[in-house]
Amino acid sequence: MPNPTAAMLVIGDEILSGRTRDSNTHYLAQELTKQAIDLREVRVVSDDRAAIINAVKALSQGFDHVFTSGGIGPTHDDITADCIAAAFDAHIDVREDAHAILAAHYERSGLELNAARLRMARIPDGAGLIENPVSAAPGFSIENVYVMAGVPSVFQAMVASVLPTLTGGKPLLSQTLRIQRGEGDIAGPLAELAAEFSDLSIGSYPFIKDGIYGSNIVIRGSDGARVDMAIARLSAVFGE
Repeated sequence: MPNPTAAMLVIGDEILSGRTRDSNTHYLAQELTKQAIDLREVRVVSDDRAAIINAVKALSQGFDHVFTSGGIGPTHDDITADCIAAAFDAHIDVREDAHAILAAHYERSGLELNAARLRMARIPDGAGLIENPVSAAPGFSIENVYVMAGVPSVFQAMVASVLPTLTGGKPLLSQTLRIQRGEGDIAGPLAELAAEFSDLSIGSYPFIKDGIYGSNIVIRGSDGARVDMAIARLSAVFGE
């Protein structure tokens, strides 16, 4: 059976403008790899209602799991929760369980649970809450979509809450061979190897060091014996 698939939707004008660097994609990719869930696509969209709704619909239909980051805070441009609700034709409003979490948090903090902060308790009907041990305001899951904060520390905490509930596939094994030749010299033999080992993922990642061209060849697959065989064949071809 193939591994479960996943997609990520990164939401926010600040990402597209370059004002904020997206580190959440890198983190999620690493964590999903550990879980043997294959991240197949990443999209970045602006704080635009139609763009978010269309992306959520497309990704949720195309992949087993969809993870979103950004747009669930207290300000006017945090529209993700409303867009997710619209994508699934779900009613959204302040929900009692989310309200209780925020009320307890702000009481401990000595801060007012004002109207802006209360926006973070708006959850679509039928959604489950995702725990947020960092700043209390929960994310949520609806159908196969997991809606999480954009702040990296909070995003990571929410991912840690979600991943244990998901079933992964077979762990992906990986080996790397460093070849001190340019890609133009290795492309032919590498294509032949890829055709012979079509069940494996074979990638070429070039580099230049001290004026010398080279490439790291990474071979990945769930069958360790096949990965070993492909690496041995590659090493024999290039005499590494």
